[in-house]
Amino acid sequence: MGKDHLAIMIYESAEKYNDKTAMRWKQRREWIDTSYAKLGEKAKTAAKALLEYGIQEGDMLGIFSQNRPDWAIADFGILSIRGVSVPIYATNTAKQTEYIVNDAQLKLVFVGDQGQYDKVRSFMQSTPQLKTIIAFDKKIKISGDDSIYFEDFLKKGEASSKDAELEKRLAATSSDDIATLIYTSGTTGDPKGAVLTHSNFFHQFYAIDERFNVGTNDKSLCFLPLSHAYERCWSYYIFYSGAENNYLSDPKQIVRYMPMVKPTTMVSVPRLYEKIYSTVYDKLEKASPAKKILFNWAVKTGKKYQYKKKDHKIVFPLLELEHAFADKMVLSKIRDAVGGKKNFFSAGGAPLSKDIEEFFFAAGLLVCQGYGLTETAPVISCNAPNDFKFGTVGKPVLGCQVKIGEDGEILVKGGNIMKGYHNKPNETKEVFTEDGWFKTGDVGVFDEDGFLRITDRIKDLVITAQGKNVAPQHIETMIGKDHYIEQIAVIGDKRKFISALVVPSFPALQEYAKQNNIAYSSREELVKNSEIIKFYQERIKKLSDELADYEKIKRFTIMSHEFSQETGELTPTQKIMRKSVTQKYKDIIDDMYKE
Repeated sequence: MGKDHLAIMIYESAEKYNDKTAMRWKQRREWIDTSYAKLGEKAKTAAKALLEYGIQEGDMLGIFSQNRPDWAIADFGILSIRGVSVPIYATNTAKQTEYIVNDAQLKLVFVGDQGQYDKVRSFMQSTPQLKTIIAFDKKIKISGDDSIYFEDFLKKGEASSKDAELEKRLAATSSDDIATLIYTSGTTGDPKGAVLTHSNFFHQFYAIDERFNVGTNDKSLCFLPLSHAYERCWSYYIFYSGAENNYLSDPKQIVRYMPMVKPTTMVSVPRLYEKIYSTVYDKLEKASPAKKILFNWAVKTGKKYQYKKKDHKIVFPLLELEHAFADKMVLSKIRDAVGGKKNFFSAGGAPLSKDIEEFFFAAGLLVCQGYGLTETAPVISCNAPNDFKFGTVGKPVLGCQVKIGEDGEILVKGGNIMKGYHNKPNETKEVFTEDGWFKTGDVGVFDEDGFLRITDRIKDLVITAQGKNVAPQHIETMIGKDHYIEQIAVIGDKRKFISALVVPSFPALQEYAKQNNIAYSSREELVKNSEIIKFYQERIKKLSDELADYEKIKRFTIMSHEFSQETGELTPTQKIMRKSVTQKYKDIIDDMYKE
C-alpha cells in the first residue's frame, strides 16, 4: 500500500483485485456487477470529467443521493483531483440542503432522484457559486445548460485529454488532504461540517485490521446512508480489503435483501436488530405452548453453548448434542432470516440492548457494538470477535486514547479526530479541552476489564423536578424494542415524573386490531381506543421491570403519526430532536401532567 490517500487506495485495489466484483446493485430484476478494474477506470473517467469542469484542488463538491454505485464513483472522482467530497443526506429538505451548499460553497452537486434535483433547482439562484447539477438517474427530468446526466458527464471524461493533469494531482496527494466535510445531524443548532482528512480514515482502517478479519471472500450490504460517517468509512474499508459491496438504495428493504445478498459482514444501527428481534418474539407470543417451550429452550441452549466457546471452556457431549438439535430446529432459522452465517455484525449510532445482543449470540450471530461520532471518523471503541462484552461498546481502538473527564464526559485523542468544524472556529474551540482532548458530549465509565459503557449524552440528560438524573436513551432503548412501537420520545425535564410520546408500529397495531375485532375508521380513532391504550400500558409496564421507579413511564400518549425529518422531530440519522419534540407537542405533554 502506498501513501494513505483514498484515491491512491482505490487505484491500488483496482490493480490488485482486478476482475473481482467490487460493487453490486439491483436494477429492476437483475443484479449489475462492477469489477475492481472497472471501478478504478470509472473513477478516473469521473475525475477527468471534473477537470473539464475546471474544478480546482480544494474545491468542495456535493453528493445528494441514496446509496448506489455511482455515489462511490463520483466520490472517488472528486478525491482523485484533490477535491473535497461533501455528502448530503438523501432525505434532507431543500432548506437543509441549501444550508450545506452555502456553508461549504459547493461548486457542483450530484443528485440521485427527481426530488433531490428539484430541491437543488429551487435555490440555485441564491447560490451563485453552484454552477452544475449532475443527475445520476436518466429518469430525472432535467432542464437548463447547468444540468447533465451522469452518463453524459462520464462521456466528457472519456473524451478528455487531461490524463497528465490527473496524474499530476494524484502525485501531489497527501494524507493530510481534506477528504470530506460530513455535516453532523444537528440535534441542537445548525449542522456543523466536520473536517475529515484521508489520514483520519486510514487510522480507522488500521484499527479495523487489528481487530477484524475482512477479505476478498466477504460481502457487505451497504444500506445505511453513505452520507453517514459510519457507512462511508466502512464502505471505504470494504474496497481497501478487496471485499464486495452490495448497494441498497431503500433502507426499508433491508430485511428482504439480507437473505438475497447473504452478507458475511456489515454495519448497522440497532434498529435493524431490534426489528428482527421484536418480529421473532411477536410470532412467538402467538405460537402454541409447545413451540414456545422449544424456542425458549433452544435460545437458552444456544447461549450456554456460545458462552462456553467464548470462555474457552469444555463443551461436553450432551451440550453438543442439545445444541445441534436446537440449531436444527430453531437457531439456524434465525440465521437464515439475516442471510446465513456471518463473520460479525456491527452496531453503532445508538445503544443496543444486551438482551438483543445475547439473542443473536445464541443463534451464532455476533453483534459487535461500537461507539463513535462523525467527528471521530467515526470509531472510538468497539467490541471484536476475540474480545467482547455485551452491554458495553468495547475497548478503545488502536491509536485512540480515551479518558473519562471530571464530570464523567468521555474525552478522546488520536489520529481519528477531525481537524475541526468548517468555518466555525468558536464551535471548534468549544469541543476541545485546553490540552487538546476532544469532548464527545457523552457520559461513560470503564469497567474493571477496560470495556467502555455509555450512560447517556450530557445534553440529553433529563433532570426531574425531584432532582433525579434520568437517561432518556436508556429508557427508549428498553421500551423501543417492542414489536408494536416504532418510535418513542421520553419526556420529563423539570417535570414531576417521566412521560412519553409513543408512535406505534402501525402495520403491527392494525393487524392486532383486526385480530381482536377492534373497529376504527382512522389512525386517530385507533390510538384513542381504550383497549389499545390498555394494551400499550401493559406492554410498557412489562418492559419497564428493570427500571428504577423514578425512571418508569407514568403516563404516555399514543401518537397518530410518525415522527419525521421533514416535520422537524428527527435528525437525518433518525435521532429524536427532543427539544423540537417538546416544543411542538407542548399541549399534549402538558395534558399528561395535569392532576
